[in-house]
Amino acid sequence: MEKLLSEGKVRAIGVSNFQENHLEALLKEASVVPAVNQIELHPYFQEKSLVAANAKAGILTQAWSPIGGITFYPGWGGSEARSTLKDPTIVSIAQAHGKTPAQVMLRWGIQEGRSVIPKSVKPSRIAENFDIFDFQLNQDEMKAIDGLDTGVRGGPDPNEF
Repeated sequence: MEKLLSEGKVRAIGVSNFQENHLEALLKEASVVPAVNQIELHPYFQEKSLVAANAKAGILTQAWSPIGGITFYPGWGGSEARSTLKDPTIVSIAQAHGKTPAQVMLRWGIQEGRSVIPKSVKPSRIAENFDIFDFQLNQDEMKAIDGLDTGVRGGPDPNEF
């Protein structure tokens, strides 16, 4: 990848699902620090230590599943699965702003300084996902969402690949 970057064939190098141990090993060998590390990150799984490690290395954290879709997709989570879209805290904040729970979670990620990549194929939801720049969450709302972290991963564990 570094060769492709030096040849101008790619504009940046990024990694996905790298945990702290993966980053440490990579940074010992690489001459180019990845621009981004795309990880599972949503209100129920915030990986604060990894986000801090990314920031310390100058790597932007990019959230995949930023609205917690991994928490309610069929086949994930078993009988204990619960949807971030129905979380009472998030729903209450959304109602206060006249927004959807998904918009609140995307706004939370943006205000935390992360890149967020929501997945949708529906034009109405894609438009909704862009409509997050006309409001801000206050400190109490941010703290309330921060307090939802369960520490439970919804997707596969990158350390078990």
